[in-house]
Amino acid sequence: MNLRNVISTPESIVAAFVLLATLWGSSFVAIEAGLHYFPPLLFAGVRYAIAGAIVLGFAAVTSGRTLPRRRDEWLGIAVAGAFVIAAYHGLLYVAELHVTGAVAAVIVSLSPVLTATFAALVLPNERLGPVEIGGFALGILGVVVIADPLGAGTGSAALFGVGLAFAGAVSFSLGAVLLRPLRTDFPIAALQGWAMVAGAGALFVGAAALGESPAAIVWNVTSVASLSYLTLLSGVVAFLIYFALLDEVGPTQLHLVGYAEPVVAAVGSWALLGSLIEAEALVGFVAILAGFAMLERHEIAAYVGVENPFRAH
Repeated sequence: MNLRNVISTPESIVAAFVLLATLWGSSFVAIEAGLHYFPPLLFAGVRYAIAGAIVLGFAAVTSGRTLPRRRDEWLGIAVAGAFVIAAYHGLLYVAELHVTGAVAAVIVSLSPVLTATFAALVLPNERLGPVEIGGFALGILGVVVIADPLGAGTGSAALFGVGLAFAGAVSFSLGAVLLRPLRTDFPIAALQGWAMVAGAGALFVGAAALGESPAAIVWNVTSVASLSYLTLLSGVVAFLIYFALLDEVGPTQLHLVGYAEPVVAAVGSWALLGSLIEAEALVGFVAILAGFAMLERHEIAAYVGVENPFRAH
């Protein structure tokens, strides 16, 4: 079944958006639960090795071409595998050893702000003006509020976790920007599948370098459920929905899914793990959301039919 034929009406787009936010938001909780039984880099590597093989199989059935042919296609796989899969998830999984999944989700919601900022710095047709700089500053301020370095102390484990999650968001955003000039007619599902496999390989190398052992994995109902959910639902199904929505609504509107994820993660952490998100994280999230609105104000205004909400009257 081609999801692009299913996700075409306004109702189906909204339903797909909610489902994607639910799958990706709950993944932070699933990671937090699974880390009690898996070493972090091995956990991420196993997840994406399996998910990548499945996505490549899907690409073989639906797209007709799964093997890259040109140098820029190989480079795109390398960039996505290194930045979007390996670095982002490696840093995120280690971060969640020190902070809750809900807090990690709030920090990762900074990614659209970072992506817009990196695009303005790296891509020739993008611009970084005073309002964009203000939006970026608001986003960074949100992360500082969450980290609370004065209250937590500069050596605290939570502060270290916030720093790792922020570094993961930076990696994801930089990878997304570097991929833009490398987009070709190579099917995006095949690109994503190969990136997952390549990223899994890098994660396995990192796990070996840090001394993580498969013998440390504890196989039980919770660990299998966590890995299965992250691999099949949050991994394969969510990415396929993402591809279909990307075609229908474009990247700016789809970025908004990142701001629904922390809500899902917070509810899931409370319901399943008994964790409550603190006031600092809520304030930081509002600052990050405001920064995104400033950076993407023209695209948001065009989408809702307003000429320019920041224009002086």
